[in-house]
Amino acid sequence: MSTGVLGSYTRSIAVALVIGLGLVFAFSDARIDTWFALLPIFEWMETTPFGVIGQTWGAAFAVVEAIHLLAMAVLGGSVLVSDGRLLSLVFTDVPLRQVQDACHRPFVWSLLLIILTGVFMACGVAIKIYYLDVFWYKMLALSVGVAFVFFVRRPLLRHDIEHLNPQVLRLVAVASLMIWFSVAATGRWIGYSG
Repeated sequence: MSTGVLGSYTRSIAVALVIGLGLVFAFSDARIDTWFALLPIFEWMETTPFGVIGQTWGAAFAVVEAIHLLAMAVLGGSVLVSDGRLLSLVFTDVPLRQVQDACHRPFVWSLLLIILTGVFMACGVAIKIYYLDVFWYKMLALSVGVAFVFFVRRPLLRHDIEHLNPQVLRLVAVASLMIWFSVAATGRWIGYSG
């Protein structure tokens, strides 16, 4: 295990700092100032070609939304299978490393597709979602999910998985399921909030 300037707890200290900075941002006027500063970007998004197409061509929006939903199904399936394996609920006869590696590639590709189609859909209704609190909750949940996968889950599971404490594996799986359920729930909530 590599040790940095801060010793063997470099990642833990970095995560604590990020959480601390996030809390300071959340409870200060900087959050409100940032929110107001983003309004021109959302107004501009509606004037882009994606915004115009999303507003005027309902069929194009529907096709992109269908692709978005299919990519979400693939991502959700990847999360359920990989976390289900960590919990020893599915594919118990397949090595843990093999399941994790097999699920990561579709997860990454579906995440990229979700982000691309999500930007297109957001351009069509940018001002509407700007004023929806749940949109910001979803972006926060998505950011937490992506950070969790690439900065906590993936680095942890790169080690010899078979020698990790089973309780740690279960904790990682439960945390992952909770985060991605939050992403899905807030995304669905956007549909009911407009």
